[in-house]
Amino acid sequence: GQRITKPADDAAGLAVGTELLSDVAVFKQAATNVSSSQSILSIADGGLSSASDILERQAVLAAQATSATVTDAERVAINDEFQQLTTELNDLSGSTNFNGQNLLDGSFNQNVTVGPNSGDQLALDLSNVDTSAANLGLGGVDLLNSANASAALTAVNGAIDQVAGFRAEVGATQSRFGFRGEYIAQAQANTEAVASSILDADLAEEQTRLTNSRVLTEASIA
Repeated sequence: GQRITKPADDAAGLAVGTELLSDVAVFKQAATNVSSSQSILSIADGGLSSASDILERQAVLAAQATSATVTDAERVAINDEFQQLTTELNDLSGSTNFNGQNLLDGSFNQNVTVGPNSGDQLALDLSNVDTSAANLGLGGVDLLNSANASAALTAVNGAIDQVAGFRAEVGATQSRFGFRGEYIAQAQANTEAVASSILDADLAEEQTRLTNSRVLTEASIA
C-alpha cells in the first residue's frame, strides 16, 4: 500500500512524508497530554468542591455560635467540630494530588506539550490554588465566644468566596484545554491525510494498472 518503497522512488516525498508522520505521532501524544491535564483539573475541582462543602458547614457552625441563645459551654462543643473541619481543610490541601504531585497547596505549576513544536505548550498553573486554612484566612479562628464566632463567620464567608474563585479559575483552564483537544484532533487528522497523499499508493490507479497488466499478459498467452 506504499507509493514509496525506497528513497529512489521519490526522495523529496519520502522526506516530507516521514516528517509528517513524526508530527502525527507527536499529535497523538499531545492528545494524551491534554486528556491527562483534563484529569488533573477534574481532580482539583473535586477537591475544591469538598472544600466548599466544608466551608458551608463551618459557616453554619459560626452562625450558630454567634447566637445569644447558645452558652459558652455549648460553643466549646461547636468549636470542636469547627476545628476538626479546619484540620480537614489542611488535610485536603495536602492530600489532593495527581501522580504524587499536590494540586491544592499552591505548588503545582507545569507546562503541557500540545503540539509538534517546542513552543506548543499550555500552562497548567494552579499556583494560586491553595485550600489550606492559613491561606483561606482561617488559621487560629475559633468559636469560643460570641465575638470570636462573629469574626469567624466573616472569615468563613471570605474563604467561601476565595474557593469559588479557585473553582472558576480551574473551570476556565478546563475550557481552554477542551478547545485545544479539539484542535489537536483536527490537526492530527489533517496531517495524516496529507502524509497519506504523499506516501500511500492510489489504490484505484494501482488496480487499473494491475488489470491492464493482466489483460496484456492474457493476450500474450493467447
